[in-house]
Amino acid sequence: MSEVIRLLPDHIANQIAAGEVIQRPASVVKELVENAIDAGATEIEIFIKDAGKTLIQVLDNGSGMSEMDARMAFERHATSKLRSAEDLFNLSTNGFRGEALASIAAISHVELKSKMDSQEWGTSVVIEGSKLVDQSPVTCKVGTSFEIKNLFFNVPARRNFLKSDGVEFKHIEDEFIRIALANPETLMSLHHNGTRCYHLEKSNLRKRIVDIFGRAYNDRLVPIDETTGIVKIVGFVGKPEFAKKSRGEQFLFVNDRFFRDSYFNHAITQAYDGLLASKTFPSYFLYFYVDPASIDVNVHPTKTEIKFEEDKEIYAILKSSVKQGLGKFNIAPALDFDQETSFDVPYSMRNQMPVQPEIQVDTQYNPFNTSTFSRPSSPSSGVRNDRSAAILSAGFGAVEPKKEDWEGFYDIEEVEEKPALEMDLHADANKQFIFQGAYLFCTTKNGLLAIHGRRAKERIVYDEIMKTFVMQPISSQQLLFPLGFEISAAEKMLWEENKISLNRLGFAWSFNDSGMDIEGAPAHLKDDGIQKSVQNIIANLSVTELDKGEVAHVLISAIAKGAANQTLQWNTESANQLLNSLFQCPEHQYSPTGKVILNTLQIKDINQLF
Repeated sequence: MSEVIRLLPDHIANQIAAGEVIQRPASVVKELVENAIDAGATEIEIFIKDAGKTLIQVLDNGSGMSEMDARMAFERHATSKLRSAEDLFNLSTNGFRGEALASIAAISHVELKSKMDSQEWGTSVVIEGSKLVDQSPVTCKVGTSFEIKNLFFNVPARRNFLKSDGVEFKHIEDEFIRIALANPETLMSLHHNGTRCYHLEKSNLRKRIVDIFGRAYNDRLVPIDETTGIVKIVGFVGKPEFAKKSRGEQFLFVNDRFFRDSYFNHAITQAYDGLLASKTFPSYFLYFYVDPASIDVNVHPTKTEIKFEEDKEIYAILKSSVKQGLGKFNIAPALDFDQETSFDVPYSMRNQMPVQPEIQVDTQYNPFNTSTFSRPSSPSSGVRNDRSAAILSAGFGAVEPKKEDWEGFYDIEEVEEKPALEMDLHADANKQFIFQGAYLFCTTKNGLLAIHGRRAKERIVYDEIMKTFVMQPISSQQLLFPLGFEISAAEKMLWEENKISLNRLGFAWSFNDSGMDIEGAPAHLKDDGIQKSVQNIIANLSVTELDKGEVAHVLISAIAKGAANQTLQWNTESANQLLNSLFQCPEHQYSPTGKVILNTLQIKDINQLF
C-alpha cells in the first residue's frame, strides 16, 4: 500500500502560514515595524504606495543584521528572541513570531538591506516567492531597510479580496497609530504615495497623543497613575463631555503591546457611570505593566487577545483608578455623606428645564357615591388620572377631547373632572399630540399612532434626495464661512475616492494639512446638520468597504440623518406637513437605516395598563 501522507514543500507551507499571519498590507507593516522596535530603532520611516499593494518600505536605524542573520531571518521558525520553551511565557518583545518574514517572502518580492555598526559593508538579500534570487554586499546605512513589492502577486485570490486603497490604508494607519502610542520615545513617520501623513517626533505620551489626534486633545485628557503589587496602570482617559459615538479612540496596552479586551473596557465604562451621555463612548489610552509570566499572549494569531491570570483583581483596580482619576480632577462627583442623594440628576437630564408638577383635586369627589362610573372604582383609580396626566400632558400641545373621543376607553356616564389629556383647541381633526419634542401621537379608531419624529424626517429627506440624485445633482448651498474638520490621511483618501458621488450630493471642499474645509453642502442642511452629516459620512466610509451600489444609499442616509438631527420646530402646521410627507413615502414604516418609525398603541393594550 502506497503512502499518502507527505511533507509539504517549504514554499507551499509558507503560503499557508501567510494566510494566517499576513491578512492584508497592514499586517506586513505591523510585523516589520515591531521588528524594528525590537532591534532598538529610535527612528522609523514607513513609505507606502497604493495602500501597500505596490510597495511597503520600512527603514530603521536599529542594530542591523549580519550576512548570515539576514539570510536566516527568512527561514520558517527562525527568531532571535526565543531560546527555550520557557521564553514563550516570559515575553518582553513584540515581533517574536517565527513565520512572519518567511510568510511575507512567500507572497511578495522582498529586498532586504541591513548593516551592523561594526561592519564595513552591509548585505542585500532579494527573495521572490520564497526563492532566494540574490545575496550580495552593499553600501547602506546602519540599520535595516525592507522593501515589500507586489504583495500577493502569486496568490491572486487573496489579492482580489483586498478592499479599496482608502480602506486598506485606514488599516495601515490604525496599526501605525497603535505602535506609535506604545513607543512615544521613537521618532516615526508615515508616507503614502509621496505625501507625508504623519511625522511624530520623540516625546512623552501626552505629546504623542496630541501629535496624532490634534491639539484639542491637550485639554481633554485626565491622567491615570496607579501602582499595586499586581499591576501598574498609567495613561490618560478622556473627559466625559468629549465622549464620542464610536469606539475609535480606545487603546489598551500591556507591557507596551496593544490588545483588546471587552472585560476591561466594561470596567472603564463603569467608572464613568452617570457621567456619559446616552450611546457615547469615552476615549482612553491606558498602559498595564505586569509580570510577563502572568499573561498569555498566544491566544490569537494577531496577538491582540491576551489572558491575564489575575483579571478580576485588575478589573477592580482599573475601575477604581479611573474613577479616582476623574474625581481627583473634579470631573466625577465627590462623595459627600451629608448630601441628600435622592435629588441627583442623571447626566441626560441636566440640560432640561425643571417642570413644576401640577396636582388636580376633585373637590366634589365622594368615595361613597358610585354614580360617576358604571363600575366600581379600584383603589388605584384615583391615581390613574394623575398618572395619565403626567405621562400624556407633558410637552403636548393638543385639543381637549370630547366625550365621544373617550368611548371605548371607559364606559363613562358622567365625568365632572377635567380630562387628563389636554389638547390644543386649534388642532385639526386628526388630533396630533407632541410629546417631549420627539414623538408625535395621532388618534385613530383603534387607539394611538406613535411616530418617531426624527426618524420620520430622516425617511422624508432620504426619499427626496434619492429621487433627485438619480436624475440630477443635488442643489448646493455655498457657505459664507467654511466649516473645518480634522480628519486623518486615510479619511481624506476615502472622501476623495467618493468624490463624484459627494459632488453630486452638493458637497464642495478643500483639503489642508490638518484636515478638510467644507465650502458647500446640500441645501437640506443647516450648520449643525452639515457637521453631523459630514461626521456620519466619514464614520460610514471608514467602517467598511462598500459596493458601488451601496455608496449612494450610505451617503444619502448620512445626510438624511444629519438633517433629521437638526432641531425640529413643532407646531400644528409642521406636524400635519410631516404626517402628509411621511405617508407619501413608499416605505414609511422604517427609516433608511432600518429602524421603526411608527407604531400603534391599541385601545386594549392601553386599557391593560389600568
